[in-house]
Formats: sequence, structure tokens, C-alpha cells
Amino acid sequence: MNFLAHLLLSGPPTTPDYADIVVGNFAAEAVRGRAAVLAYPPAVQRGIRLHRFIDSFTDAHPLVRRTTARLRAAGLGKWAGVVSDVGFDHLLARDFAKFHYDAAEPLPAFALRMYALLHARRAELPPRLQHMLQYMRQGDWLSGYAHPEGLRNALLGLSRRVPQAEVLGTGAAAFLAELPAYEADFREFWPELRVGAIAEIHSI
Repeated sequence: MNFLAHLLLSGPPTTPDYADIVVGNFAAEAVRGRAAVLAYPPAVQRGIRLHRFIDSFTDAHPLVRRTTARLRAAGLGKWAGVVSDVGFDHLLARDFAKFHYDAAEPLPAFALRMYALLHARRAELPPRLQHMLQYMRQGDWLSGYAHPEGLRNALLGLSRRVPQAEVLGTGAAAFLAELPAYEADFREFWPELRVGAIAEIHSI
């Protein structure tokens, strides 16, 4: 899953050590190796482990594999998983009230709350993510995922930054071309992922 899903799956704000879990879940994208994980306080390590659980659960799930198989067939090859992750963030953002723990908090408010939390603790993030967070806040990436143009921009940006990933520039068109099929996969998958993430939070 991509940034929006990871942040939302950090749990409701009443979760013990919530801010630490959010920071760890976000930082995990660029934390490599046991020593790097252990450099963080235990509560932040919980967020890193949660991030890794979410990724493993997602990659192994039959519904996600069905989505990525369809995207591979559409020409995305080894990048199908990346398109699936960003595409699912698009669906999550588009119908945010249906999937959020708190239907009264709209996506723009959630996004601002996340930007504020992460900015306040930016010194704890790996340098690459500190740099990226500036652009994420300025461009309001989290809210932008709700629109097809935001999906296109996210994948186009990746196609330019990641070596040999030019095909990602076609990813939004491929995802949107079979949107009802991907919507069905996501609607069935998300509740299972959320239950798994909640259980993981309380087990670590």
C-alpha cells in the first residue's frame, strides 16, 4: 500500500503511542537493516513493524495478486505492484469517509493532521523522507490521490525518478481503464487489511 493507506492504518488517534506509530510507519519506507530499526525508540519501532506487516499482508493477498496480474497483462510488467499500491490509494482517497475510522474527519483534515504530525517530528525521519515530506505538504499529495489527475501525477513522477520505470507513466491509464474491477478488489480487500493491521498494532 502507498502513503495514505499506511498513515490511515496506523490506527485511530486514541491508539496508545499513536504519534510514534505514525512516525515509524512513515519512516519505514526508508529504514533498512536491523541496526537502523533499533536506533529508534521502541514505540517508533512498532510503527516500522506495522509498516512491514501491511506490505507483507498486501503482497501475499489473493485479491491483490488478482489486481497485479491484471495490471501485468495490461503491460505494466514488474511495476504492476507499484501501480496497484498507488491505485488503491486513489480509491481510498476518493471514498475516504467509507474507509476512515472517523467518518466525520474528511480527507483534507486528515491530511493536514498527518502533515503537521510528521513535520513536527521530521528530524526523526531518514533524510530522503524529510526532503520528500516538504513536497508532499506543498503539493498536498494525500488529498490529491482522490482525483484521477493525482493518480496520474503520482505515477508519472515515479516514472521519472525511478530508473527504468518509464512504463509507470502509463499506469494511471491502465488502472482507470478497468476501474470497476479494481474497485471490487479493493472493497473486498480493505476490511481484511484493516482488521489485520489493528490486530498487529495490539500484538506488537
